[in-house]
Amino acid sequence: MRNVVFSALLALSFSTSLSHAQSAWTGADDLPTNPLACDATPATPAAADYDGGQPTNAPDRKGKTIKVVDVPKLVGIGYFNATSKGIADAAAEMGTMDAKTDGPSKANIDDQITLIDNYITSGVDGILFAANDPVAIAPVLKKALAAGINVVGYDANSTPDARQWFVNQAEFNGIAKAMVDSMAAEIGEDGAFAIVTSTFTTPNQARWIAEMQAYQAKCHPDMKWLETVEAQEDNILSFNQSNTLINKYGDELKGIFGMTSVATPAAADAVTQAGKCGSIAVVGLATPNAMKPYVASDCVKSVVLWNPVDLGYAAAYVLRAAADGTLTPGATSVSAGKLGDLSVINGSEILLGAPTIFTKDNINDFDF
Repeated sequence: MRNVVFSALLALSFSTSLSHAQSAWTGADDLPTNPLACDATPATPAAADYDGGQPTNAPDRKGKTIKVVDVPKLVGIGYFNATSKGIADAAAEMGTMDAKTDGPSKANIDDQITLIDNYITSGVDGILFAANDPVAIAPVLKKALAAGINVVGYDANSTPDARQWFVNQAEFNGIAKAMVDSMAAEIGEDGAFAIVTSTFTTPNQARWIAEMQAYQAKCHPDMKWLETVEAQEDNILSFNQSNTLINKYGDELKGIFGMTSVATPAAADAVTQAGKCGSIAVVGLATPNAMKPYVASDCVKSVVLWNPVDLGYAAAYVLRAAADGTLTPGATSVSAGKLGDLSVINGSEILLGAPTIFTKDNINDFDF
């Protein structure tokens, strides 16, 4: 994560000087930021050279059935159940991929590394992963590349040279804009908010928080950040941390950002049980099914996410294309089955698309 690959290059001088003008929010990384325009003007990603890794002496896998393991941050939660379903759907559709999911029971990087290492030893053709730590996971992924294994990340990246491609669910500044605009609409331009994240080093959350800070400073400068707390993607801890924030800041707290699919419903539950619906807004990243009760009760107005089933599906197709040799450095797009052609951005990332904002009007149209 700690690489400029995640940052587009537009408006870099502005955003860099902005980040130096104020101390970083806890949980943000220290990379340059690229806040989007305050209106709906889209950004155009700048071209960048391929910066991913390459498998060493990989055998010819074109058209052949390949054995693939998916190692997400953890198993047993709705979000990664959905990405796993997408991978399984793509594998069944292709007919040339034998895919299984095997991740740690908690978002623990050491357990994730051990699992990947074991699969390198036992023998697989491809590894899909969502990193718990971008730097710590890099050596074992490089070991996989050195063994001739195709390696593709999704959801949470590694350092770019430790994998071939990364399927980015949405650009980080796009998520940041959707989140901050939604919060500002609910708590006003001078409202105070706190953040419940996974850990301060989790790559995608750290990038989102940094981009949120830059966008807030640019477009909603009077909003006030109070604190960021870690909750380890644990439901009970997320609830307790949210409850602590509610009690600690009292009437000053007007909003809570949930940065994970676990933290957001837990924060909504804490606000509900505290009788603060309507007084404390909850805006965050979560699966629609987990948030439907809180949206139905009007305690939560908006939920930001992408379709994680599509994310897993796209990752499987990217791995297949890499194994077949049809996706190579310098490509500008890749074919991803029913999703059509997906764009290559930032050198070695595949962009799934823009985030979706789920509200009372559309949330029941989704089932994941």
